[in-house]
Amino acid sequence: MAIAPKLTPLQEMEARRNATAADKPKRAISEEEKATRKDRVVKAKDALARSVGTKGDQVAPARAALKVYLQKLNEPKQPDDAAFEALIEAPFKAPPKKKTNDRRF
Repeated sequence: MAIAPKLTPLQEMEARRNATAADKPKRAISEEEKATRKDRVVKAKDALARSVGTKGDQVAPARAALKVYLQKLNEPKQPDDAAFEALIEAPFKAPPKKKTNDRRF
């Protein structure tokens, strides 16, 4: 009987990762989808660049959302056009003021 060589934990992890990567079907991205994504990346980067000096409570979370969008660009689930436009406009729109029932003068 031949003795099987022991794998290091790193080699085992690499072998598992390669095995699962081979099982996944490759997702074909159409040229139209590529063009849409490139356009959205340009718009998102432009919104990030323009919002650098802006002040307001809405700016930091909106910039963080844009950065997360750019990080998750290759995931299959992407926001629709209306949600993307809202994401781009978020740093520049002041949030609506909360109405209070305070009747003091």
